[in-house]
Amino acid sequence: MAYKIEKVAILGAGVMGAQIAAHFVNAGFKVLLLDILPPNLADEAAPKKSSAKSPEWGLKASEAGPRNVIAATALANARKLKPAPFFAADLADNVRVGNFEDDLDKLSQADWIIEVIIERLDIKRSLYEKIDKVRKAGSIVTSNTSGISIRAMAEGLSEDFRKHFLGTHFFNPPRYMKLLEIISAPDTCPDVVKFVADFCDKRLGKGIAYAKDTPNFIANRIGTFGMMYAMKVMVEDGYTVEEVDKLSGPAVGRPKTASFRTADLVGLDTFAMVAQNVYAGAVDDERREVFQLPEFLNKMIANKWLGNKTGQGFYKKVKTAEGATDIYSLDITTLEYRPQQKIKFPILETAKAIEDVKKRVKTLVYSDDRVGNFLWKTISETLIYTANRIPEIADDFVQIDNALKWGFNWELGVFETWDAIGVEKSVEKMRSEGRTIPAFVQKLLDSGKTSFYQYKDGYTYQFDLATSDYKLIEEKPGIIILSSLKDRQKVVKKNAGASLIDLGDGVACLEFHSKMNAVGADTISMMNYAVKEVSQNFEGLVVGNQGDVFSAGANLMLLLLAAQEQEWDDVDLMIRGFQNANMAMRYSDKPVVVAPFGLTLGGGCEISMHCDRTRAAAETYIGLVEIGVGLIPAGGGTKELALRATQQAAMEVDADPFNYIRQAFETIATAKVATSAVEAKKLGLLRRTDQISMNKDRLIDDAKQIVLGMAKEGYERQQPRTDIPALGEGALAALKLGVHMMVRGGFATEYEGHIARKIAKILTGGDLSHKTLVSEQHFLDLEREAFLSLCGERKTQERIQSMLKTGKPLRN
Repeated sequence: MAYKIEKVAILGAGVMGAQIAAHFVNAGFKVLLLDILPPNLADEAAPKKSSAKSPEWGLKASEAGPRNVIAATALANARKLKPAPFFAADLADNVRVGNFEDDLDKLSQADWIIEVIIERLDIKRSLYEKIDKVRKAGSIVTSNTSGISIRAMAEGLSEDFRKHFLGTHFFNPPRYMKLLEIISAPDTCPDVVKFVADFCDKRLGKGIAYAKDTPNFIANRIGTFGMMYAMKVMVEDGYTVEEVDKLSGPAVGRPKTASFRTADLVGLDTFAMVAQNVYAGAVDDERREVFQLPEFLNKMIANKWLGNKTGQGFYKKVKTAEGATDIYSLDITTLEYRPQQKIKFPILETAKAIEDVKKRVKTLVYSDDRVGNFLWKTISETLIYTANRIPEIADDFVQIDNALKWGFNWELGVFETWDAIGVEKSVEKMRSEGRTIPAFVQKLLDSGKTSFYQYKDGYTYQFDLATSDYKLIEEKPGIIILSSLKDRQKVVKKNAGASLIDLGDGVACLEFHSKMNAVGADTISMMNYAVKEVSQNFEGLVVGNQGDVFSAGANLMLLLLAAQEQEWDDVDLMIRGFQNANMAMRYSDKPVVVAPFGLTLGGGCEISMHCDRTRAAAETYIGLVEIGVGLIPAGGGTKELALRATQQAAMEVDADPFNYIRQAFETIATAKVATSAVEAKKLGLLRRTDQISMNKDRLIDDAKQIVLGMAKEGYERQQPRTDIPALGEGALAALKLGVHMMVRGGFATEYEGHIARKIAKILTGGDLSHKTLVSEQHFLDLEREAFLSLCGERKTQERIQSMLKTGKPLRN
């Protein structure tokens, strides 16, 4: 059967249900969000017979009325959440709301029904019986349960229901967390599982882990064990809350929220429920007792100290006498809050210099001190526990590693960690402590192997229990891993800042790899080389990389040094070189497609704006932020926004081009950064026709396919523009008035007003007495002139110094 998803119904409008609904509308689907009728509903709120049926696919929240207030309120609350669940605030209008009493019949239109109600089997089964009567044959039904048996939920329902029913466990918040655990029931059709996995990968951007139908599945089972055991060690060995968070965060490749800040974020009641699920359901678990809540945690929950949701948990915000806010931490022995203690471990300071997380973890785990004691106990016990869960919770350890990395943002999975600290060395130490080695691990060592993973010639292999040998981990179609291509000798040329890589099929990739992918001389040199090489030997070029950020902007240190030495000719050459490189890509003989993601700021944004097309990751945070360091976009970014503004005005009937220029001015002068690719289109930083990839892992290949399509269609080189309307002094005066009012109102400093006037002058074409057609080069010359003048100003140099030192803008 061919499956197609257009309409999605979410049943349950709690925090999770509302956010799942948000992510589906982010991806472009029609969504219906239902919940119960409000309690104590007045009789007059009942629908009249003549109007009992609401519109075909539900009501807008603004039209919902008293019977739908629970779903409407949940949606309103979701709009206020930070981080935002919607790519853009107005997307919330695409969610329709209703209730189980009046609108269950609408499920007959749904292609996918997702249940996200209370974690009680009896209530879920009661709802499923109602769904079974109204759903259309072949529609998919899934539960977002975090631990209730999928088999138990499906028992006794119709055959068609059971064939199309499975678990889809989203992680919170659904927009940002990559993991989706898929759990089959005994009667689930394999084709349904495959379809849902492919759909969620490509259309929702999820990383799929296939879990067994066991308590709390994969990530929560292992993650909760690790947290519970860390609390056990904390109590037994006298560690503080601050010490545990210091040792279980970035130092070992875990998020900054570490252990207890994460617990506060999730909610201690939620965390406790997950732990209790395992204790109740996994009766044969050899470490079942670890999931019993410690006494201090029971008392915290009884006191309603549940974390962020109640204002206090392991941490608490406290107002000082001066009106400031301090963060206090909980002393678990006295259950009193006290000022946070500064934690200093000498080995952690040493380990900071170790960039490779695998080497850093190995160094810390085996250190002979308080750090090593905690990490060895907690990590080694988690390793053993996890190995004993195969094949109980998953068929192979790759599923487990992926689940922990995608569900908890760990840099290393459990078995990657074991490889990092050394399997042989760690097992020898475990044996010396009298611990039992899992049979799976013993079989690995008995076969003469010393690691769970093997990396060879750009390919990754996993140890296979059935054959006691390594087997290739098949690469998924549509996912290109640049580091693997480099290992396969696919680099055409490289320098310290960038590489040109052969992607195959006649397409090359320009990859940045400087620190934060900052744009410097090496990057610019490789940009020019790439354009020439692609012109001669390839069909087209992708500009992209797979680091943590696409590009954080220009190399400010080099610029500051040149400015302080008053080497103005060198600064001028830097700017000209960057402008020329961007223009070379814009007017390349072959198609150029850029693939931005994450932070795409300043010069990174300007590079993106000069490519033929953009294939952006959904989570692209792009902006021209130069005013924050006392500068203006001078790599063609100001020119590009002026050009796009006039183009947009020309497409609208009777449009005033000044309105579009004003929007471009506000975008640059206020350093607006789009919070998603969707918002970037609204700001003009992406074109309305640019495409978006929900799954960042697929971004490079998605861009490559666009290049091939453009080449196949017969790419024609563009010609430099000489006919761009510049609005002249009337528009400039209007923008300057706006700047004056911003400064007077205290919304901008005097110096920011000074920079903003330079931006306004460029956008309106410079010293022009009336509207005039000008060239791209005219705008570029204005950019360069303004940039150079600002580099010589003390306050700009102070701003650059502050950014380099603190990472934060100085508003002088």
